[in-house]
Amino acid sequence: MIDLFSLALTHGLLLLMAVRLMSRDDLDRDPPAGQEPMEP
Repeated sequence: MIDLFSLALTHGLLLLMAVRLMSRDDLDRDPPAGQEPMEP
């Protein structure tokens, strides 16, 4: 029971991280050449 819970929890957190990462707008644009990357 605990093994199933730990697997579901970790995979759920990984899925949440992937969804939040893919929804970021700054991942789709490259900064212009010669400029420093934007700070978060």
